[in-house]
Parts: sequence; C-alpha cells; structure tokens
Amino acid sequence: MAKTSSRTYRCVECGYATAKWLGRCPECQAWGTVEEAGAPKLRTVVPGPVSSPARPIAEVDVEAAQARPTGLAELDRVLGGGLVPGAVVLLAGEPGVGKSTLLLEVAAACARQGATSLVVTGEESAAQVRLRAGRIGALHERLYLAAETDLSATLGHVEAVDPRLLVVDSVQTISSAEVDGAPGGVTQVREVAAALIRVAKERNIATILVGHVTKDGSIAGPRVLEHLVDVVLQFEGDRHSRLRMVRAVKNRFGPTDEVGCFDLNDEGIIGLPDPSGLFLSRRGDPVPGTCVTVTLEGRRPLVAEVQALVAPTSLAMPRRATSGLESSRVAMVLAVLERRGGVRLGNTDIYAATVGGVRLTEPAADLAVALAVASSAADRPLPPDLVAVGEVGLAGEVRRVTGVQRRLAEAARLGFTRALVPPDPGKVPEGVAVTEATDIRAALAALSDACRR
Repeated sequence: MAKTSSRTYRCVECGYATAKWLGRCPECQAWGTVEEAGAPKLRTVVPGPVSSPARPIAEVDVEAAQARPTGLAELDRVLGGGLVPGAVVLLAGEPGVGKSTLLLEVAAACARQGATSLVVTGEESAAQVRLRAGRIGALHERLYLAAETDLSATLGHVEAVDPRLLVVDSVQTISSAEVDGAPGGVTQVREVAAALIRVAKERNIATILVGHVTKDGSIAGPRVLEHLVDVVLQFEGDRHSRLRMVRAVKNRFGPTDEVGCFDLNDEGIIGLPDPSGLFLSRRGDPVPGTCVTVTLEGRRPLVAEVQALVAPTSLAMPRRATSGLESSRVAMVLAVLERRGGVRLGNTDIYAATVGGVRLTEPAADLAVALAVASSAADRPLPPDLVAVGEVGLAGEVRRVTGVQRRLAEAARLGFTRALVPPDPGKVPEGVAVTEATDIRAALAALSDACRR
C-alpha cells in the first residue's frame, strides 16, 4: 500500500494548501511561495505589559506625524508634503531608470536641511556611489554611506549613525543569517523588511526601501511587502528619454492620484514643475499628421503631441506600428475612423507615435489620434493652435472625459486658442474657441472647416 503523507504545504502569498510541494502556486500563479506548514498548535495568549497607555484620540500628539519636506518639490507633491518620521516607503522601478540617483539626491537634500541621512547600498560598492554623488553634487558631512548585504550589519550602522533618513538600496540584496533561503527570496525579503520596518517605527526614522520589479513591471517579492509599508511609489521612464515620473500606488499620508516629473541628465535628477513643453515639437510651418491633446497624469494636466504617418503600401498586410500609444487602442480608433468616418486606410501603412517619450494610455487621446491620422491621410495640416480631447466609441460617438475644464485651462495657458471637445464641456477659459463634436464625422467636418481658415 502507498504511504500517505501528513505534511501540508501552504502558499505564503494567498494561503493555498496542498498535500505536496509545488514550484508554482496554482491559485495565485506565484513562483517559489509554497512552503511546508507545521502542525497547528493551540496557544493561549495572556495579557502582557503595554508599551504606552491608551489615551483619548483627541489627546494624541500629531506633531510627530507631520510630513517633513525632502527638498525635492516634485517628490513632496507625490508623498503629500514630504516624508513622515517613522514612515516606510517602497520605491520600485525598472533597472537603470534612476532610482539610486533619485534617492541619493533625496538623502543629500535632507542632509543639507540638518537631518542625518544614511544610505546602505547592497548593489554597488561605496566607491561607485561616491563617484555618482560627486558627479551630481550630493556630498555633505551629514550624509553617511555604507556598503552592506547583511541585515545585522545594517542594523549596526543604524545604531551607530542614528539617522533621521535611512535609504536601503535594495531590500532584495539584504539577507539575514537567522533565516533560511537565498537573498531576494520570499522568506528573506519578508524578514528583512519586517526588521527594517520595526526599527523605523521604534526610532522614528523615515525609511526608503528600493525594490526590484518583475518582467511584467510589478513589484518583485511577496505581496505582503506592499501591505507592510506605508507608501508604495512607482518610478517610471523610458531609458531612451530623459523624462522620469513617480507615481504613488499606495499612500497612507497623502493622495494617490499625483505624479511627479523629473529630468534625468548627467548632472543628476531635477524636478520639472512644468513638463508640458517636453512633449511638443517645435517647427516653423504646420506639418500634416500632427495633433495636440491634453492628458491627465493624476491631477496634473500635460499637453502632449500625437504624430501619425499614413503612407501607401503594396504589401498584402499593411503595417501598423505605435510608439507611446496602446496598439490595441490605436487599432480600434483606425477601425472606427474607416468605418464611421469614411477615411480609406485599407491599403496604407500607418505609424502613430508621441513626442518626448510620453506614454498616453487614457481614452481622452482617441480624438487626437483620429485627427492626426485623418490629417496625414488627407495631407492637410491641422491649425497649430488647435487641441483635441475626447474618447471615441465603437459607434463613432465622441464621449465625454473627466477634467475637461482643467485640460482647457492648461491649453489656454500654453497659448492654444481653439479646442475640439465632446459635447457639454462646461465652463470654457477665456481666449479659447471651443467646437463641440458629437461623433467622428462631426469632428472631421470641424477639422475641414478649421483647415480652410
């Protein structure tokens, strides 16, 4: 008879239980998270000493929880005013996007304000980080640097320096000798993060942990890591572009719909309070196939330019290529433009892209994509002072989008005087002539009228 095993294996991510070990959890599809679970034990918890007596909530001092500015206004915008003492921030991003440079700037800025900062690097040597700090001007006597990969040594540096800001780059490279598993594994990451969070809360140290990302862009490691920290930031950017964006995925102390824009160059990383100019091309005469739109990144309106090129082809399957735009969304707009708008695109190659490396994912850019393609197909340029905002539906209708007034106000600030928008845009800023389009045919008709003027 076959022996029956009494062992139980459980996924540390979702709690899925199985009778045998699996490399991948069939429930949450996570790798390396199935571990053997011990036999349940009945434990009795008795009341113990408390760290501090309970008080009425109105008598709790809130001064210790006030955010302190980091010295980078764009980062403070995303954090909700700055770093809160004792808060733990997880910053994730792709390799080479500039996470270490940004946090070195933050540590140097806090040191200049009188707050002792400690940077613990586990991915680079101290000499390599020193060279970068000298290049970007991040040298200060209150900024300390340590190259460690052991958790106990890291806690020893915290004990000796007693910083107000702790930066760990990265949490996947730190390991504990008391826990089994390779550095970066689920067990190691959970233990290291728990120890650093415990020290941050006990000593009231603002802590920033750098996290890796997987191939699909999600944060690597156990999902419990995102639940333990107070703030989760996503650092985004194309390595071929200088633009970098910081978004708040989770924030216990501020909003999650803000975005910070930075310019990464040889001299470091600089905040961009007005990045709209990066996404517009400058030319003397209007060119067919270009249309300007206004996108919302969080609550910030950004003016961006969409470019399209329609060229005849002899191929049986015409090419469709996009850059900075969702290919599926562009394909849908092209189908609507041909079926509902009467623009013949069947025997042409179509290329659509954005300017400046910005990525447009919201449906409000549909109308600008459609007008840019129609302009290139007709070889007639659009007026340079025109912006287009609106979502295009499969029936050809132009749907309303959020924040039309804020978008038009940003366009008016940059000198645009005409706008093509969905019906009922609300209050229109002074100096902007608004044309309402109910469907794609009305938008193309308005486009023809604007081109004749």
